[in-house]
Amino acid sequence: MHDSTIKRALLSVSDKTGLAELGKALAERGVELVSTGGTAKALREAGLDVRDVSDLTGFPEMMDGRVKTLHPKVHGGLLAIQDNPEHAAAMDEHEIGAIDLVVVNLYPFEATVMRGAPREEIIENIDIGGPSMVRSSAKNHEFVTILTDPADYGDLVEEMEREGGGTSHPFRKRMAGKAFAATAAYDAMIGQWFAYADQAERFPASVSMTRKLAGSLRYGENPHQQAALYLPSGPHTNGLPQAEQVQGKELSYNNYNDANAALELAAEFRDGDPAVVIVKHANPCGVAQAGSLLEAYKAAFACDSVSAFGGIVACNRPLDKETAEAIAEIFTEVVVAPGGDEAARAVFAKKKNLRLLLTDGLPDPRRPGQTLAIIAGGILVQDRDAGAVAEGDLKVVTKRAPTPQEMKDCLFAWTVARHVKSNAIVYAKDGATAGIGAGQMNRRDSARIAAMKAEEAAETFGWDAPRTKGSAVASDAFFPFADGLLAAAEAGATALIQPGGSIRDEEVIAAADEAGLAMVFTGMRHFRH
Repeated sequence: MHDSTIKRALLSVSDKTGLAELGKALAERGVELVSTGGTAKALREAGLDVRDVSDLTGFPEMMDGRVKTLHPKVHGGLLAIQDNPEHAAAMDEHEIGAIDLVVVNLYPFEATVMRGAPREEIIENIDIGGPSMVRSSAKNHEFVTILTDPADYGDLVEEMEREGGGTSHPFRKRMAGKAFAATAAYDAMIGQWFAYADQAERFPASVSMTRKLAGSLRYGENPHQQAALYLPSGPHTNGLPQAEQVQGKELSYNNYNDANAALELAAEFRDGDPAVVIVKHANPCGVAQAGSLLEAYKAAFACDSVSAFGGIVACNRPLDKETAEAIAEIFTEVVVAPGGDEAARAVFAKKKNLRLLLTDGLPDPRRPGQTLAIIAGGILVQDRDAGAVAEGDLKVVTKRAPTPQEMKDCLFAWTVARHVKSNAIVYAKDGATAGIGAGQMNRRDSARIAAMKAEEAAETFGWDAPRTKGSAVASDAFFPFADGLLAAAEAGATALIQPGGSIRDEEVIAAADEAGLAMVFTGMRHFRH
């Protein structure tokens, strides 16, 4: 087994976190420090003796620092198989000294892009020498220790204490794997920037996506499945992973999935009246807007109080005490809101298992971007469904036009329907969902299930009639036959909103006219699978 003692270290970092402390720890163990530019300056300011790379190579840094470590006396010292006689002879002949430890982190490409720097500055923050040293060191981890993350500095010092000034092979191997992951992610970010930002390509011929592990989850959709949360690198929208978790158990895979569905729908109303969304198994089971969060919660809850049990609640306004008290009356898994006052927090504090997440605002529901779905043998990529319609985009196709209130309810139902799994039918009245039918294999059954839930709600709360009476109904895609429309009419709906585009549109319109319904076409569908 070769001597793993670290005698010479090359340090070149953009992130100076922990650098001085590491340099002192190495110097105390007799390690020679070799460095470049700003890193050498920082080490000297910490009172340490540092040898410049230019002294090691015999060449000055040149071309504005673009060329400094790309030299045989650097890479020979990194790549040499030290117990190979031919390699050792070449090192002696060319006066190449071994480098045992490399500490490198790369130019801040991601941070430069994130702050909106001009193209020229972004290009200059593409590191060349750094990744080259990292890859050389990682490849030759049999002899060289490579560190790319300041979080590992303490582990290195502890490792050297255990190993008598050196490092073990398992440690070097682990750091090498981390180093290759770092350079892969770095190059992937650059490739993404060139493709999506610089070249404005929608579907590049080849692209690598970078993601960072945020942590493991308790399990996946089921206990026998393992799961983890990763965060995207580069510019991205903040959401649940960036929220403050005030209390409660750690979030599970299903919690994240369901809470995200609730947050995305709540974001649809971020500029409107107070709104509350209740989600169960990624489908909304109650949505409402009102003059206050409390009124909105009560109206959303009344839509399907059975499904609301153990559900996810999302709000478009900071939480107040009264709303918190109403939510806390039943078992609720997660509550998400853009803030909450101390009184609301105190209410939830009594429910130790309830997960309270406070976000910094709400995401833009019309933001651009893409979604991914993994299938056997491939990955499906599509644009996010950021399409939207306003009242002026709607086409009245029936003899009777919707009243102003019916039109308002149509648009509300349409907003909710785009977040309901297909086939989706949503009844709405006075800014609240009256019944939701989701995920059925035919649209007629979705309409009937939604009406059934409305009838159950009327029985539960002692209403004279289901709220589907006099409601508007939204269908996420066209009615292929008149039966779905007639089911909605039987439930009491008086207005409909749907995409249109079926070969039987005339038949469906005729059925609406015969029933005295008002119907508008959006020209846009919102399948959600």
